[in-house]
Amino acid sequence: MKPYVIAYLSAACISALYLPSSLAFERTSGGSTTVIKEGQNAFSQPAANLPMSERIDFSVGNSFFRNPWVSSPASTDARDGLGPLFNTNGCQNCHIKDGRGHPPQAGDINAVSMLVRLSVPALSDAERQKLIQYGNIPEPNYGGQLQDFALPGAKPEGKVTLSYQPVTVTFEDGESVTLRKPNIAITDLNYGPMAENVQMSARIAPPMIGLGLLESIAAEDIYALADPSDDNGDGISGRANQVWDVEQGRTALGRFGWKAGLPTVKQQNAAAFNGDVGLTTSMFPHHNCMPSQSVCEDMPNGGTPEVSDNILSFVTFYARHLAVPARRNMQDPSVKQGQALFAEAGCHACHVPTFTTQKRPDLPALSEQTIHPYTDLLLHDMGEGLADHRGEFIANGREWRTAPLWGIGYTKEVSPEATYLHDGRARTLMEAILWHDGEAATAKQAVLGMSKTERDALVAFLRSL
Repeated sequence: MKPYVIAYLSAACISALYLPSSLAFERTSGGSTTVIKEGQNAFSQPAANLPMSERIDFSVGNSFFRNPWVSSPASTDARDGLGPLFNTNGCQNCHIKDGRGHPPQAGDINAVSMLVRLSVPALSDAERQKLIQYGNIPEPNYGGQLQDFALPGAKPEGKVTLSYQPVTVTFEDGESVTLRKPNIAITDLNYGPMAENVQMSARIAPPMIGLGLLESIAAEDIYALADPSDDNGDGISGRANQVWDVEQGRTALGRFGWKAGLPTVKQQNAAAFNGDVGLTTSMFPHHNCMPSQSVCEDMPNGGTPEVSDNILSFVTFYARHLAVPARRNMQDPSVKQGQALFAEAGCHACHVPTFTTQKRPDLPALSEQTIHPYTDLLLHDMGEGLADHRGEFIANGREWRTAPLWGIGYTKEVSPEATYLHDGRARTLMEAILWHDGEAATAKQAVLGMSKTERDALVAFLRSL
């Protein structure tokens, strides 16, 4: 076959050419959207089955995702309105090459690809009622997250610093691993004191791949996996988060974010524009300032809204169609052994391998795809070690959404500084595994009992995804 013909084959066709049929479809983690791409840009490709006529929309969305926003007034009025308080001036700064962020490293002045969520406990009936629509109660002076940047003429809300406490874990064969538990501190507060009962939770940016496919899984398929009372007695009691859908004006299934606190890709993007970049949209028309902060009223803005519905639509199209790269090394004996160990340890009970997306006439590239995301999109109690003691809608302070594992083997290729788990505490995949507890305690104990060869095989399987 001529090389130029192979270049235009879909990922599914390529895998079928070189792999046994029993393995071909699992290699294509995102179904026909899957791309064959390695290196730094592995997470930045359009869905393989996206027609050329729609790749222009993808590229336009990419430009607004990648390029920085500027303060108002500006000659580039389609991209102005930044701040006045913000965490970053562009989406790509946090989702590095569309991949993961990381905590600030030694010498970093600002957190950049990590932010700190803020809230206070809901103490009254009225506040508890607000949780249905808002998820949590914002800190009175600083809102729902700390903004550590500000435009000239304004002051940032404060600075985030991290320190780490070592935690040693020992395997049954005597080998040990030193984990790091983060401690958050916020200094240089510029808008008054912070509430004594403030709840803080550090969050790094998650990878962007496959979001449209996760959005396309039928809600009933996700609800069918929930077992909040653990009726089957397997120790796994996943719950579906119930969050507020701004466009629909009602409660809906949560799918996105570390605690599944957002229902759609569009709302996730609009919330990030608002909270992270300080930009208004029709979904979130107010700036991210609290009543005690007059800075939003005092400084010029980029119009109403600052991100037009048209631009938000392009960015949402881009985010929905970022492709998942194909699995690698599937025939390696160590990878095969690791996949068997993954199942034997019970990891697949939460990291569910396979779904089929529903038919979406409006998004045909994402329709009826057999995908392998390794998530159930449900909330699970992950134990005290990972607890942030901060709720989000019905999620409690020990619960986290099962993170999708597809593409995780490409993480360090896309960004060598990238780390794992919600706050980036885990520097390696094994460190991430060893932080699992709660409902994952049995699986963790199985890993602690594995030999060095078996542990290496387990990691080799994860790197193959």
